[in-house]
Amino acid sequence: MPRRPDSCSTTGQARVAPVSVRQGSRELHECGVWWAESLGRSTAVALDSKVWPTLSLAEWKETHDTLHMWMQIVGKTRLALAPGENHWWHVPLYVTARGLSTSPIPYRSLAFEVHFDLIEHRLIINTSDGATRNIALRPQAVADFYRQYLEALESLGITVKMWPVPVEVDAPIPFVDDRRHVSYEADQARRFFHMLLHANRVLARFKGRFLGKSSPVHFFWGAFDLALTRFSGRRAPEPEESAGAMLREAMSHEEISFGFWPGSGTVAEPAFYAYARPEPSGLPTMSVRPTSAYYSRELADFILPYESVRSLASPDDVVLDFFQSVYDAAADLARWDRL
Repeated sequence: MPRRPDSCSTTGQARVAPVSVRQGSRELHECGVWWAESLGRSTAVALDSKVWPTLSLAEWKETHDTLHMWMQIVGKTRLALAPGENHWWHVPLYVTARGLSTSPIPYRSLAFEVHFDLIEHRLIINTSDGATRNIALRPQAVADFYRQYLEALESLGITVKMWPVPVEVDAPIPFVDDRRHVSYEADQARRFFHMLLHANRVLARFKGRFLGKSSPVHFFWGAFDLALTRFSGRRAPEPEESAGAMLREAMSHEEISFGFWPGSGTVAEPAFYAYARPEPSGLPTMSVRPTSAYYSRELADFILPYESVRSLASPDDVVLDFFQSVYDAAADLARWDRL
């Protein structure tokens, strides 16, 4: 194990830039460095809570696509085994202090949890009887990850039957055949995780402003986005007959949704978004804040580019104002009861 610098006697495992915390140690503020142990070697992990990292979609597209497939595999496990909830709330992942997690999944008389540790770059499977399995997150084909993951579950006595094909992507490749997606850059995955941390914090703050029914802040592995949804309490109009069961359940009630995603399709950059479903007449022409936000007719969403707020003095406040301005416009036009 590498020695910590003599000037830094603080105990800990993550290298962290100086931060101000309620119980922060004097040593942390003086040296500003802890050391991380990752897969047998020391790994520097810079984390400054005041700085939002930059990561363009183009820069990490290959790692993004591979990680997307890995998360679909794990997410489909929760879909197959977790008790159903309204609006498919039993299938997303959740942001943690180290990455993304399924939360506990019941299995027979026990439970297990699968965690993407994006600091030490491991997939960790923990069971309620104390067993653990680890898979290194490294450059490898989706097909190999899929095989290792199922073998790890099987070694724990867990059997899962999932539809082994990704969803919400163009030209999906069955997991067992996917040797196209093989990239994993640890630094890019870590920066994406830190982007999620910031977005998760802002969405959690925004969630606390609403007294009505709202979703958890959760990460949908299909669309690869972090989302929060508010509901009016009224049922939405019936969708078209061509709509599948998933869409019918997801869009069963009037909603205004907010979130963050790394970009895709016509929005090829990380961005915050907000939309109303069904969309009230006149919403696309409403003025929202800040001026860098715009309405995407292709998505029927309001978009706030991540890069437009990342370096501002108070990015949290700007994103909160974006969410609030869209909510105010949509809720008023849709005649929501806001008392």
